[in-house]
Amino acid sequence: MTDVDLEVRRRAIRVRAWRRGMREMDILIGGFVDARLADLDARDIGDLERLLDAEDQKAFSWLCGNAPPPAEHDTPVFAKILAFHRHSGPINI
Repeated sequence: MTDVDLEVRRRAIRVRAWRRGMREMDILIGGFVDARLADLDARDIGDLERLLDAEDQKAFSWLCGNAPPPAEHDTPVFAKILAFHRHSGPINI
């Protein structure tokens, strides 16, 4: 996979992340993508693309901790998304 291929995939992910259809998912996924997409490697990008293919309601329940994600979505990038949204202190500092 070339750097150009990864950049094309990143651009598509940026669009998909903010057009989920469910505003809460836009915020969860889009916020993570805006902040961390450039740091993801090819494997993480593939895992993120598969997560973007998941049904909104199901993925939302996994991200909120209401249901465990299935094995195919329980990936390092899924853990990175969860960690990104966990805050141990004030976020406006």
